[in-house]
Amino acid sequence: MYAIGKILKEGRENKAYSLQNISERVGIDITHLSRIENGKRLPSLDLINVLAEIYGLDPKMLLVQRESDKIVTGIDNPEIAIEALKAAEEKVRHGDNYLELLQDDILAAPFKLESRRYIGSKTKLTDWIEEIIKKDIKQADSFCDIFAGTASVTNRFVDKYKTVIINDFLYANNVIYKAFFGPGEWNKEKLISIIGRYNLLQPQEVADNYFSTNFGGKFYDYDSAKLIGFIRQDIEDKKSELTDKEYCILLASLIYTIDRMANTVGHFDAYIKKPIKAQKLKLRLIDAKSYDNVVIYREDANLLARKIKSDIVYIDPPYNSRQYCRFYHLYETLVKWDKPKLYGVALKPEPENMSKYCTTKATDAFRDLIQNLDAKYLVVSYNNTYNSKSNSSENKITLEDIEKILKEKGKTKIYDHDYRFFNAGKTDLDNHKEYIFVTKVNG
Repeated sequence: MYAIGKILKEGRENKAYSLQNISERVGIDITHLSRIENGKRLPSLDLINVLAEIYGLDPKMLLVQRESDKIVTGIDNPEIAIEALKAAEEKVRHGDNYLELLQDDILAAPFKLESRRYIGSKTKLTDWIEEIIKKDIKQADSFCDIFAGTASVTNRFVDKYKTVIINDFLYANNVIYKAFFGPGEWNKEKLISIIGRYNLLQPQEVADNYFSTNFGGKFYDYDSAKLIGFIRQDIEDKKSELTDKEYCILLASLIYTIDRMANTVGHFDAYIKKPIKAQKLKLRLIDAKSYDNVVIYREDANLLARKIKSDIVYIDPPYNSRQYCRFYHLYETLVKWDKPKLYGVALKPEPENMSKYCTTKATDAFRDLIQNLDAKYLVVSYNNTYNSKSNSSENKITLEDIEKILKEKGKTKIYDHDYRFFNAGKTDLDNHKEYIFVTKVNG
């Protein structure tokens, strides 16, 4: 049934015309007019213009109703009607450019969790870690990654336990966890549409902003920085129209897109002092999923240890003086979007969320953590850079201290694995290994 027929009927009756009057006036058979008013036929464009003038109606409004009737009655699957209408809107808005959007945004592979550059990432060690846990731990219902970082270890175990706890102190990591793992509703087509519009933006259409003023020409080429700043503000402006999950997915997608574009060696402690090659900013969605068994925190691990209980707690704290909040300050600023005052060559905000594990207090902090965790098994990662020639790479906790503290908690096994360490160019360390400690907690 076509809605425009009812509109035309009410227009005629408001003017007190009979069907016979209109039939004679416009020269169209009365049966044809009756079928239009009963919603069984669509009026022609010429007839709409004539009737609009007779009834005193807006011809554009009638044309819109006619075209929308054609669209709605042509949809065979009501369950996807809204999404289909949105897709049609994008096709009309972007014309031939829609095919480019289809290729770049709908058909492009989403970013995997492991795609991001991050020092200390355990992505290449997850097979080994899983093998050890399967071998030594036969019964467990819950798993906690208390210093999750990239969450590559969480990603390996998220569908293997009834409850999975993910924690990290950084704001950006928290948003990424919510985007990749957190429960909640989200509409993929809606986000593709938003990203598609971002990808059509041209730098000359965008004004200077906080991000471009501070980071343009340093961490990113200036045009890309303008677009990044505009997109970040637009996501914030759209927040009321988004679910929390959708908001986090857009922010995580922005981070993952710009990660490989950054004029750095993989972190934001400094930028490369060379001319920056201009790059085209093309956003892609992350590979988001929703898990009902996941609980996400952004807390100091030592404080969280006093609140949670888990059969397995995986522990991979920072071991050297590199503060992650400083290495990834740009993402912290991008996510918080509080536009702080920045300092120094690397344009860092005031220090925040500094970890004791990167200081001389690291051993005491580790002992406090272990003593206060309520768990059946503790699985600890450690890399042996204690004797590094670089002060920033040198571990703040010795291998011997780790072993001693864990053995006080329960029976402990130690495994080692050859592994290449993060090297900023000043560290020379032979026979580097990654260690895994598995402690079965007493009683």
